[in-house]
Amino acid sequence: MTTSTEPTEGNGASHPRLSLDTTAARNLATTTKTPPQMQAITSRWLLKVLPWVQVSGGTFRVNRRLTHTVGNGRVEFVSTGADVRVIPAELGELPALAGFEDDGVLQELAGACAQRDFAPGDVIVEAGAPADRVVLIAHGKLSRRGPGAYDSESDHGVLADGDFYGDFSLTDEEPGTWEYGLKALTSGTVLTLTRSAFEEIAARSEALTGHLAAFRAAVPAQRNAHGESAIALASGHVGEPVLPGTFVDYEASPREYELSVAQTVLRVHTRVADLYNEPMNQVEEQLRLTVEALRERQEHELVNNREFGLLHNADLRQRVHTRGGPPTPDDLDELLATVWKNPSVILAHPRAIAAFGRECSARGIYPDSVNIDGHAVPAWRGVPVLPCDKIPISSTGTSSVLALRTGEKAQGVVGLHRTGIPDEYQPSLSVRFMGINEQAVISYLVSAYYSVAVLVPDALGILEDVEIGH
Repeated sequence: MTTSTEPTEGNGASHPRLSLDTTAARNLATTTKTPPQMQAITSRWLLKVLPWVQVSGGTFRVNRRLTHTVGNGRVEFVSTGADVRVIPAELGELPALAGFEDDGVLQELAGACAQRDFAPGDVIVEAGAPADRVVLIAHGKLSRRGPGAYDSESDHGVLADGDFYGDFSLTDEEPGTWEYGLKALTSGTVLTLTRSAFEEIAARSEALTGHLAAFRAAVPAQRNAHGESAIALASGHVGEPVLPGTFVDYEASPREYELSVAQTVLRVHTRVADLYNEPMNQVEEQLRLTVEALRERQEHELVNNREFGLLHNADLRQRVHTRGGPPTPDDLDELLATVWKNPSVILAHPRAIAAFGRECSARGIYPDSVNIDGHAVPAWRGVPVLPCDKIPISSTGTSSVLALRTGEKAQGVVGLHRTGIPDEYQPSLSVRFMGINEQAVISYLVSAYYSVAVLVPDALGILEDVEIGH
């Protein structure tokens, strides 16, 4: 029998070992271990706060009242050096030119736009002056200013890249005066198209003249603030007057949302599934992590998908800009004003939330917190502010902040899914066995079905150009 020895510390001598070495002992011991960990798992607050609507037929139709607002988009530009020009086809974003497709006339109108570069503090138009032009903002930020009630100036929001102001001055018979002036917050460039130049080109074009006549005839004289035809009512009357007759018209072609899908094929070798399932089931762990990845992709699509994602489906009138750069309390108040009818939640990138916290600290403001599912989360005006890392950060260090009103009864934002599908593993997520191939590899098809719908435009607001740097 051989006795194991090891050197004694200090003098280099050796002596017999009296107990089993720990290295050898580990070979016989069962380690305490964790399930496989995954850094990409996030809180996925958007999936938690959305109410989910069952879409049995795979398609969800959103019926709305007929509205008469068209072309309220944003205009795009091209530049050559310091020369900035509006893309002629982009003039179709102006309400009066929506649907007009005569390229020659649009080229003339684009050529009639005059460029003006401005510096911070410059006044582009003066409140109360005659409204005789449309202002197209190519770059920079402009504040809408108006006279206050007590001889002071009031701020009515910010216009920025792609916005326009004063389109009514081109087509109204009596455009009147500017309700608000425009004052530059930053340096930038605007293009202006005067009413006289527009009328001169229209006089030479029968196509444009006919288009403008059809535009005026199609838009009812009495509309509410949302562009819907006013419902004729009578109130406060006495006796037996003749009551007005009315009806409520609907959109003839309402929008439909088809459920989208995220899928993958999970592969596990039969030898792994047969022999290495203690103490943890390898197939279950592989499936668990795959499902987590699918749910992460689902939330990413709900935010970023160009067809139904929230960032691309917010009404352009529901987008506001920061007054400066970082998100201030004033900016979040402006955002909540876009969804003022019972806002449910604010979503922002964690770094945007940190930037908002710095702005609050600089002003000596300490936001409240609310409890959601046992978590204390920050809140602004009682609305929880939740992190969502799926909201992108641009290369220039800017992001967006979303405010949502949720729920079908509240005419808000709702998630769409389909439960009860074959081989359902989680709600609207299925795992289907696909067989074993000649290499003894088991395959499972993992599918998640989902979409999101904004029932009315004012259920979603976006604060854009949020700077997140210090």
